[in-house]
Amino acid sequence: MGAIERATALKSELEASLLRLSIAATFLVSGLGVLFGLISGSLAILFDGMFSVVDAGATWLMLVVARLVARESNSKFQYGYWHLEPLVMALNSGVLMMLLLFGFLGAIQSLQTGGRTPELGPAVGYALLSAIISLGTWLWLSRQNERLNSALVRLDMKSWAMSGLMDAALLLTFVAALVMQYRGLERWLPYLDPAILVLISLLIFPMPWQDAKIAFRDIFQIVPPELDRHVQQVMQSFVERHGFQSYESYVTRTGRARFIEISVLAWPDMPPRSLEHFDDLRAEIGDAIGGGGPDRWLTIVFTADPTEL
Repeated sequence: MGAIERATALKSELEASLLRLSIAATFLVSGLGVLFGLISGSLAILFDGMFSVVDAGATWLMLVVARLVARESNSKFQYGYWHLEPLVMALNSGVLMMLLLFGFLGAIQSLQTGGRTPELGPAVGYALLSAIISLGTWLWLSRQNERLNSALVRLDMKSWAMSGLMDAALLLTFVAALVMQYRGLERWLPYLDPAILVLISLLIFPMPWQDAKIAFRDIFQIVPPELDRHVQQVMQSFVERHGFQSYESYVTRTGRARFIEISVLAWPDMPPRSLEHFDDLRAEIGDAIGGGGPDRWLTIVFTADPTEL
């Protein structure tokens, strides 16, 4: 096994261990959410628990994808399994958006029927405990991912950030409800629980929506503008420096994998060169583009035939 393969395998194993820990923490939070939601009668807490259940399933899928990506290509998937990453992102984001939509509509219906007052003691206890677990897990994952730079772990971090925001909002709401109870404002308490669920749904919805846009951009292989501009700048400088006629470049991204194809057009009267010379030119282009590794697929062709561009 070469150095690149060993680095990829090590990265995948660390990625998998982080996701396994995330799954365990997610199941803990989801179990607490469903249990305390039923005990307290809080629609928002029950929704938070169901949100965590869906998130646990999505994290398990990401773990499966992380293991597949670490495998070598085969006769069926000759470019590897990179294409599965945006598919998982799209599925995860779509399910979370549907869950947020159902939570929003359920909360609106509860407001229309007069709402309900949850048991505030268990509700405050759950919100505090869940907020500590969610924000603590997010902080730990973010520190670990600084050196790993995993798109799957980054997506999981967003889920923990969303859960942490939800739990913090729930905690503030239930503490406010306790204050209202002692201030003689009990008639407004039934509306507080569904109202915070409406607010949470509206605030969190843009996060999975943004992830879905990124995922579908990769699925449909829309050109990433930053990478396209960078490759064009590198190649424009290269053809001017080495006296080539022109070039054509094609780039796309699938998950963390970048696919770059470059055709360099030589002048018809350019003198012949050795293969070593063109290998050196390819290495120069690759170094200028940067980001070399198993997730960069770079193809460079030199030709004197304009029809090959």
